[in-house]
Amino acid sequence: MTVSQRQLRVGELVRHALSGILMRGGTYDPELDSRPITVPEVRMSPDLKIATVFVMPLGGGEGDRVVKALARSAKFLRGELSKEIRQLKYMPELRFRLDTRFDDDDKMREMLADPKVADDLDENDAAEDGEGRNG
Repeated sequence: MTVSQRQLRVGELVRHALSGILMRGGTYDPELDSRPITVPEVRMSPDLKIATVFVMPLGGGEGDRVVKALARSAKFLRGELSKEIRQLKYMPELRFRLDTRFDDDDKMREMLADPKVADDLDENDAAEDGEGRNG
């Protein structure tokens, strides 16, 4: 699935505005206002009516609670976004997801550091080096 320039541009516009709203702490939800939240990415649907917002609580932990709190505040946040972003004809519906990319990266590093996996990787590298010299 190809993402259009317009989807990328609108997603970045929504991400920037939403980050500002969350940074100011104006959600009136103690679970959200008491903790810094990062918005690393916003993916827009092709018709720009749905924004999937990937979030990470700084310091990690309790990500599911933060996502649930954001879902409760989605209507309010959408209204706040409409005050900040005037270029859009329709304000997208906000859907929040926990961004686990950094956790996934850590798990991958742990797996690669496992001695069994390291041995397999060394064997594959040696086999590839042998093919490259003979060919």
